[in-house]
Amino acid sequence: MLEVEFAQLSDTGPVRPRNEDYLGYVRPPSPEQVRSHGWLFALADGVGGQRQGEVASRAAVEEVLGGFRRAPAMESHGPLLNRLVQAANARICETEAMAGPAGAGMSSTIVVCALRFDRATIAHVGDSRCYFIRDSKARAVTNDHTVANEQFRMGILSKVEAADADTRHVLSRSLGSNLFVKIDVSELEVQPGDVLLLCSDGLHGAVSAEEIARIVSRKSDLNAAAQDLVASANQKDGGDNVSVQLVRVRGVERIGMYRGRPYKLR
Repeated sequence: MLEVEFAQLSDTGPVRPRNEDYLGYVRPPSPEQVRSHGWLFALADGVGGQRQGEVASRAAVEEVLGGFRRAPAMESHGPLLNRLVQAANARICETEAMAGPAGAGMSSTIVVCALRFDRATIAHVGDSRCYFIRDSKARAVTNDHTVANEQFRMGILSKVEAADADTRHVLSRSLGSNLFVKIDVSELEVQPGDVLLLCSDGLHGAVSAEEIARIVSRKSDLNAAAQDLVASANQKDGGDNVSVQLVRVRGVERIGMYRGRPYKLR
């Protein structure tokens, strides 16, 4: 059976007056639901400053968590996460409309990770990231939806130019900007010892993937690793909220699929 341990931490940082990040998770209450539904982790970074970014991020995460709890047993995680993130987008649009002028322009990023059997499914919009850490190496499994990164992918900017561009923090996609949003969804096979890290740009904008891997790999205690990551981001930058979720895989259940139904592999 799938077994995981996790830690999460969110910090306002030394500069920002309030925390516009929000995070949460769904822990399956029984071994049966570990198999039928799995685990879910979600992290959002509200956008808008005075435009109630913290309201947008909380609404997005709460919508995703609630929808996951209500999902039918054994629903495929890819289509499920796509549906839940679309619902989060609609929730923010509705919240903005109800807030009137005070909520005009509110939006949020989101990154979501669902785990079941021996698979992790990741969905995201914006520049909150998911890293996959194995053998002391970290790689981003999400692509930032920023103007600079889109220009890099089209060949307009080099990687170095994109990293230094003024538009590297300008989102090309976010929840709440339109009634429909394009969501990137991917899937990974996981094995014992793997770590998945979800974070806001307050972390990855200050701490490199190499440093992230070093901090996580040297700590057996995920809570201590989360504290070190946040402390490093605040020390190197400190200009943004910093949020991180760490999920370490302890055991998996190998499965195959036949006509959309899982079966256990020997």
